[in-house]
Amino acid sequence: MSPESTFYVTTPIYYVNGRPHIGHAYTTIAADMAARWHRLKGDNVFFLTGTDEHGQKVLEKAVERGMSPQEHVDDMVQHWKASFGKLEIQYDRFMRTTDADHIANVTSVLTHLHEKGLFYKAEYTGWYHVGDEIFVTEKDIEEGKYDRSELSEISESNWWFKMSAYQQQLLDKINSEPDFIQPEGRRNEVLGFLNTKTLTDLCISRPKSRMSWGIELPFDDEFVTYVWFDALLNYLTGTGYTADGTGTPPSGFDSWTDLWPANFQIIGKDILTTHAIYWMTMLMALEVPLPKTLFAHGWWVSSDGQKMGKRHGNTIDIDLLVQEFGVDAVRYFFLREIRFGNDGAFSYDGFMARYNADLANDLGNLAHRAISMTTNWLGGVVPEYEAAVANEDELKVLATQVVKTYNESIDAMRFDTALEALWELVKAGNKYIDTSEPWKLNREGDLAKLRTAKRVVLEICYLAATLLMPVIPNKSRELLTNLGRNEFAAKDYLKLLVSGAPVGLDALPAGIPLTYGDPLFPRHKELPQAIQKLFEAPKVEEKAAEPEPEVKLSKRQRKEAERAERKAKELAYQQPIDVDHFKHVQLRAGIILSAEAHPNADKLLVVQVDIGEDEPRQIVAGIATKFSPDEVVGKKVVVVSNLQPANLRGVESQGMILAAGATDVVDLVSVDAEPGEVVR
Repeated sequence: MSPESTFYVTTPIYYVNGRPHIGHAYTTIAADMAARWHRLKGDNVFFLTGTDEHGQKVLEKAVERGMSPQEHVDDMVQHWKASFGKLEIQYDRFMRTTDADHIANVTSVLTHLHEKGLFYKAEYTGWYHVGDEIFVTEKDIEEGKYDRSELSEISESNWWFKMSAYQQQLLDKINSEPDFIQPEGRRNEVLGFLNTKTLTDLCISRPKSRMSWGIELPFDDEFVTYVWFDALLNYLTGTGYTADGTGTPPSGFDSWTDLWPANFQIIGKDILTTHAIYWMTMLMALEVPLPKTLFAHGWWVSSDGQKMGKRHGNTIDIDLLVQEFGVDAVRYFFLREIRFGNDGAFSYDGFMARYNADLANDLGNLAHRAISMTTNWLGGVVPEYEAAVANEDELKVLATQVVKTYNESIDAMRFDTALEALWELVKAGNKYIDTSEPWKLNREGDLAKLRTAKRVVLEICYLAATLLMPVIPNKSRELLTNLGRNEFAAKDYLKLLVSGAPVGLDALPAGIPLTYGDPLFPRHKELPQAIQKLFEAPKVEEKAAEPEPEVKLSKRQRKEAERAERKAKELAYQQPIDVDHFKHVQLRAGIILSAEAHPNADKLLVVQVDIGEDEPRQIVAGIATKFSPDEVVGKKVVVVSNLQPANLRGVESQGMILAAGATDVVDLVSVDAEPGEVVR
């Protein structure tokens, strides 16, 4: 198997004790995006993630819960797998450090390095941090890295790895390969550490008398392996590597060397030292190649710049975000909002703003307008290219550049750059609709230009849906279906796109039927109630007021009350207004271009109405009890055009359609006039 055809990406092995949070989701979504992209391009991909299940904190938590350590981790790991499932993570292996093959690999590595003379036993007296499970020096305390009150002073015998012997070799590697540690700021951080400090040796054991939950040292049964030395080896375990050569590679690979060295090992910046120094020196000791790139991304921080996490009391509920906005929106936000590698501020308002601007207004609006207009005016099939309309050639040039930037950026883990480039094309597609004025072409009967105009935007939708398959897999699939395509066709299209050939915007077969579905991303006017409740102050319970006694009406009394209510409404309609009040009401003739059922109300339709403006008005009308969506398309109507826009059950309405009927709709008010004519 050619190494060029494989792509191996890993996340950190997450500590099993807690529940997944925003940082875990961010790292794993990024790795999943990269893995999906390379699968679509035809590479043989292996994506490894999992949980770190040994160590003192795990043991303490198990005791606290009245469980054995294995029972505890077996229970906790289900939360991780469930959370990754909600995020649509498609890993190839979920590694657990309690897995038999991992234990076998750790044992073989320990034996091998011990036989090479790279371990020695020595006494240690000093400070120990239980939370991080590491020994702390006086210098660490002086530099403010740890508070002495959080430390325990211990004196014990342990086994040590001669990590200090590899300092210069590691420095040479980092200096000679600029892409080895990314981004550049993290690389400089590691270089600064290695250039100014002398590496010490690494303690790789814990005495069973103090902490028994771990992998036993094969050469000294009084000790178990230090959790970091154990956990880091999972990246090799996943390939089938063992120091004694007895491991089995994953299905589809002939040898562990088909996968190693890993293309990308993605981690958070808080574990940079353990990976850039501990892990790399371990590999050097094993004489195993180092990964091609170690990429340490930044943190999500709150609006005041504080790192998010349980200890800070500002965690973000990822499951709630998925529940209220959908998994595709969550994945898009994390990949688009900040440069991968930098810190980024998170707020629920910022999340909703990005959702509305990019997904609802840009992509969702483009798809909705492209498919609805083609459905209503051109029979609901992909049209042929006919008469030229301005700007198609410019859009083809832009599309070709976008694909190139998108491909190169994802390969370099610059997800935000890739998506920013694609959105240039999405926005250009919306602008093209405005400038080509398809409603005007339809009104004037210029069907040749109309077919070309609609074909162009449908092609942009197809290209966007294809490129977005690794980012928003569900909504991409939905858009592809609406365009008469499927994932297999899109995968073939993607291979053509990334081949470097010019993008002709001619990939959709003419004549295939379209599906006019619901909006891809319904707009949110305000944060969902479930999220708003997170910010509500606790309510003080008040004594409930005594309920009013229920008054039961007879059948005759109820009928009299209903008649009185109707009479009151009729009298209200009869109240006179002066002519100055009426002059403020602007009425215009219009024609309904498209219509669909309201997603949240049975009695409402959402219609697009041409009233002679640059683009159609979206109006929510209470006419669904009388008309189906298909029945109103093409009807001439009268629109109150100067109403303040309003949110009706979650959908914006930009006017009102006049209808006859005091209670139930009888018919639509209509005039035989061109759209935009003033109705007096």
